[in-house]
Amino acid sequence: MIAAAGENNELGKDNDLVWHLPDDFKRFKKLTTGHPIIMGRKTFESFPKPLPNRLHIIITRNTDYSPAVPEGREEDVIVVHSMDEALLKSLYDEQPFIIGGGEIYNLGLEVADKIELTRVHSTFIADTIFPKIDTSLWEKISEVHHEKDEKHSFAFTYETWIRS
Repeated sequence: MIAAAGENNELGKDNDLVWHLPDDFKRFKKLTTGHPIIMGRKTFESFPKPLPNRLHIIITRNTDYSPAVPEGREEDVIVVHSMDEALLKSLYDEQPFIIGGGEIYNLGLEVADKIELTRVHSTFIADTIFPKIDTSLWEKISEVHHEKDEKHSFAFTYETWIRS
Protein backbone atom coordinates (compact mmCIF):
# COMPACT_ATOMS: atom_id res chain seq x y z
CA MET A 1 0.00 0.00 0.00
CA ILE A 2 1.09 3.57 -0.56
CA ALA A 3 -0.52 6.58 1.11
CA ALA A 4 0.01 9.99 2.65
CA ALA A 5 -1.80 10.63 5.93
CA GLY A 6 -1.89 13.32 8.58
CA GLU A 7 -1.06 12.82 12.26
CA ASN A 8 -4.59 11.49 12.90
CA ASN A 9 -4.57 9.31 9.76
CA GLU A 10 -6.40 11.91 7.67
CA LEU A 11 -6.26 11.15 3.94
CA GLY A 12 -8.42 13.77 2.31
CA LYS A 13 -11.62 15.71 2.08
CA ASP A 14 -14.18 15.90 -0.73
CA ASN A 15 -12.20 13.34 -2.76
CA ASP A 16 -9.02 15.43 -2.77
CA LEU A 17 -5.85 15.72 -0.73
CA VAL A 18 -5.73 18.44 1.92
CA TRP A 19 -2.06 19.29 1.30
CA HIS A 20 0.32 19.80 -1.63
CA LEU A 21 3.69 18.04 -1.23
CA PRO A 22 5.59 17.97 -4.55
CA ASP A 23 8.36 15.68 -3.26
CA ASP A 24 5.75 13.17 -2.09
CA PHE A 25 4.14 13.22 -5.57
CA LYS A 26 7.59 12.53 -7.07
CA ARG A 27 8.10 9.60 -4.67
CA PHE A 28 4.65 8.20 -5.49
CA LYS A 29 5.46 8.40 -9.21
CA LYS A 30 8.88 6.79 -8.77
CA LEU A 31 7.55 3.90 -6.68
CA THR A 32 4.38 3.15 -8.67
CA THR A 33 5.48 3.70 -12.28
CA GLY A 34 5.49 0.42 -14.17
CA HIS A 35 3.29 -1.32 -11.57
CA PRO A 36 -0.46 -1.90 -11.29
CA ILE A 37 -2.26 0.55 -9.01
CA ILE A 38 -5.38 -0.67 -7.22
CA MET A 39 -7.95 1.92 -6.22
CA GLY A 40 -11.59 2.64 -5.61
CA ARG A 41 -13.86 4.34 -8.11
CA LYS A 42 -13.76 7.73 -6.34
CA THR A 43 -9.96 7.73 -6.33
CA PHE A 44 -9.86 6.94 -10.05
CA GLU A 45 -12.39 9.67 -10.78
CA SER A 46 -10.27 12.20 -8.88
CA PHE A 47 -7.55 11.90 -11.57
CA PRO A 48 -7.86 14.19 -14.59
CA LYS A 49 -6.76 11.19 -16.72
CA PRO A 50 -5.12 7.81 -16.07
CA LEU A 51 -1.58 8.09 -14.74
CA PRO A 52 1.07 7.17 -17.31
CA ASN A 53 2.84 3.79 -17.31
CA ARG A 54 0.54 2.14 -14.78
CA LEU A 55 -2.34 -0.32 -15.05
CA HIS A 56 -5.31 1.16 -13.14
CA ILE A 57 -7.39 -1.51 -11.42
CA ILE A 58 -10.62 0.04 -10.15
CA ILE A 59 -12.64 -1.71 -7.46
CA THR A 60 -16.35 -0.85 -7.43
CA ARG A 61 -19.54 -2.55 -6.25
CA ASN A 62 -21.33 -1.08 -9.28
CA THR A 63 -21.45 -3.88 -11.85
CA ASP A 64 -22.50 -1.39 -14.56
CA TYR A 65 -19.58 1.01 -13.95
CA SER A 66 -17.83 2.12 -17.12
CA PRO A 67 -15.03 4.62 -16.42
CA ALA A 68 -14.38 7.58 -18.70
CA VAL A 69 -11.04 6.76 -20.30
CA PRO A 70 -9.28 8.80 -23.01
CA GLU A 71 -9.12 7.15 -26.42
CA GLY A 72 -6.03 4.96 -26.69
CA ARG A 73 -5.80 4.41 -22.91
CA GLU A 74 -8.51 1.73 -22.61
CA GLU A 75 -5.95 -1.03 -21.95
CA ASP A 76 -4.64 0.97 -18.95
CA VAL A 77 -7.90 0.58 -16.99
CA ILE A 78 -9.62 -2.53 -15.63
CA VAL A 79 -12.81 -2.60 -13.52
CA VAL A 80 -13.19 -5.32 -10.87
CA HIS A 81 -15.58 -5.90 -8.00
CA SER A 82 -13.41 -7.19 -5.14
CA MET A 83 -9.91 -6.94 -3.71
CA ASP A 84 -9.35 -10.62 -4.57
CA GLU A 85 -10.21 -9.96 -8.21
CA ALA A 86 -7.90 -6.90 -8.23
CA LEU A 87 -5.03 -8.96 -6.86
CA LEU A 88 -5.62 -11.69 -9.46
CA LYS A 89 -5.43 -9.07 -12.24
CA SER A 90 -2.07 -7.89 -10.87
CA LEU A 91 -0.48 -11.31 -10.28
CA TYR A 92 1.99 -10.76 -13.15
CA ASP A 93 3.72 -8.03 -11.08
CA GLU A 94 5.67 -8.55 -7.85
CA GLN A 95 4.75 -5.10 -6.51
CA PRO A 96 1.23 -3.87 -7.23
CA PHE A 97 0.27 -0.83 -5.15
CA ILE A 98 -3.01 -0.21 -3.33
CA ILE A 99 -3.47 3.57 -3.56
CA GLY A 100 -6.83 4.25 -1.87
CA GLY A 101 -9.25 5.56 -0.93
CA GLY A 102 -10.28 4.87 2.63
CA GLU A 103 -12.44 1.79 2.05
CA ILE A 104 -9.87 0.26 -0.29
CA TYR A 105 -7.08 0.83 2.27
CA ASN A 106 -9.19 -1.01 4.87
CA LEU A 107 -9.49 -3.97 2.48
CA GLY A 108 -5.82 -3.67 1.55
CA LEU A 109 -4.59 -3.77 5.12
CA GLU A 110 -5.77 -7.39 5.26
CA VAL A 111 -3.67 -8.48 2.26
CA ALA A 112 -0.71 -6.08 2.07
CA ASP A 113 2.78 -7.04 3.19
CA LYS A 114 4.28 -3.54 2.96
CA ILE A 115 3.10 0.03 3.54
CA GLU A 116 4.84 3.08 2.11
CA LEU A 117 3.35 5.85 4.24
CA THR A 118 4.08 9.55 4.07
CA ARG A 119 3.20 10.87 7.52
CA VAL A 120 2.26 14.55 7.16
CA HIS A 121 3.10 16.35 10.40
CA SER A 122 -0.10 18.27 11.00
CA THR A 123 -3.78 17.62 11.62
CA PHE A 124 -6.50 18.24 9.08
CA ILE A 125 -10.26 18.29 8.65
CA ALA A 126 -10.92 15.18 6.59
CA ASP A 127 -13.71 12.85 5.55
CA THR A 128 -11.43 9.95 4.54
CA ILE A 129 -9.17 8.20 7.05
CA PHE A 130 -6.28 5.76 6.66
CA PRO A 131 -6.66 2.65 8.86
CA LYS A 132 -4.70 2.51 12.11
CA ILE A 133 -1.49 0.50 11.73
CA ASP A 134 -1.44 -2.24 14.38
CA THR A 135 2.17 -2.21 15.61
CA SER A 136 1.79 -5.79 16.87
CA LEU A 137 1.38 -6.85 13.22
CA TRP A 138 3.52 -4.22 11.46
CA GLU A 139 7.11 -3.09 11.97
CA LYS A 140 8.47 0.26 10.83
CA ILE A 141 11.76 -0.52 9.07
CA SER A 142 12.72 2.94 7.86
CA GLU A 143 11.84 6.60 8.11
CA VAL A 144 13.21 9.65 6.32
CA HIS A 145 12.19 13.10 7.54
CA HIS A 146 11.53 16.06 5.23
CA GLU A 147 11.31 19.53 6.77
CA LYS A 148 8.79 22.17 5.82
CA ASP A 149 10.27 24.42 3.11
CA GLU A 150 9.30 26.88 0.37
CA LYS A 151 7.62 24.11 -1.70
CA HIS A 152 6.10 22.18 1.21
CA SER A 153 3.75 23.80 3.74
CA PHE A 154 4.14 20.87 6.14
CA ALA A 155 7.00 18.72 7.38
CA PHE A 156 6.56 15.02 6.65
CA THR A 157 8.26 11.67 7.10
CA TYR A 158 8.46 8.78 4.64
CA GLU A 159 7.81 5.61 6.64
CA THR A 160 8.19 2.05 5.37
CA TRP A 161 6.30 -0.66 7.28
CA ILE A 162 6.43 -4.42 6.75
CA ARG A 163 4.12 -7.08 8.12
CA SER A 164 5.97 -8.72 11.03
